[in-house]
Parts: sequence; structure tokens; C-alpha cells
Amino acid sequence: REEISYDAAVDRIAELVSKTRDETFVERDPKSGKLINQTTGIFALGGSTNDNEENYLIAKVMRMMGVVRIENQARI
Repeated sequence: REEISYDAAVDRIAELVSKTRDETFVERDPKSGKLINQTTGIFALGGSTNDNEENYLIAKVMRMMGVVRIENQARI
């Protein structure tokens, strides 16, 4: 196990999210050709201890990236 700085950790997370999004992004439905702009390789799970505003922002950011699998732990 290697310790790294906070900035290095954030950079690594951004790199992995970007890589996964690029590899799994679907612009159009292959059957209908309809524009869908979604990524199927990322799942967002909001925490049950987050308040409504935090979960709202998490969901908005995930939707901006094309994530469609968004859930909140409080509902599971």
C-alpha cells in the first residue's frame, strides 16, 4: 500500500472516472438511432446520511456526465 497526497488521489479518481465514461459512453441507441448520451459503466449511490441538497447535487452531476443508474441508499 502506498500513501499519496489528497491532490494525487483526486487526480486519480478523475482519471478513472473519465476513462470509464469514455469507454462506456453511448451516444445513440443502436436500434433506433435515437440520441441518448449515456454511460452504462458508472453507478452513483447517494448516502443515507446525506441531506436532500447533497443528494440533489450528486444526482445533477451524475446526470451531466450521462450516468443513468442513480440511487439513494435511503431508498434501498
